[in-house]
Amino acid sequence: MSPDFASEIAFKAIGFIVGDDTLRDRFLALSGLSPDEIRANLAEVDFQASILDFLISNEPDLISFAEETGEKPENIVHAWRALGGGVGQEW
Repeated sequence: MSPDFASEIAFKAIGFIVGDDTLRDRFLALSGLSPDEIRANLAEVDFQASILDFLISNEPDLISFAEETGEKPENIVHAWRALGGGVGQEW
């Protein structure tokens, strides 16, 4: 998967997260970031990977995102890996 396509998925993911009050609040609490810090880091590949990591770490969230966007869950995982997620976690 190309890094550009992976970034597109990550941008969709942040929209999905901030569009849901429960997910947004959980993401903010777990990341310790403010909304301004999120906006400031959107272009950073590591941050994009962390967004996808957040969704991947909770299967119901991953499935909901996949259903809303029409992406297969495995493509979301491929995007996460293309952005550098899971380095050293070869399964």
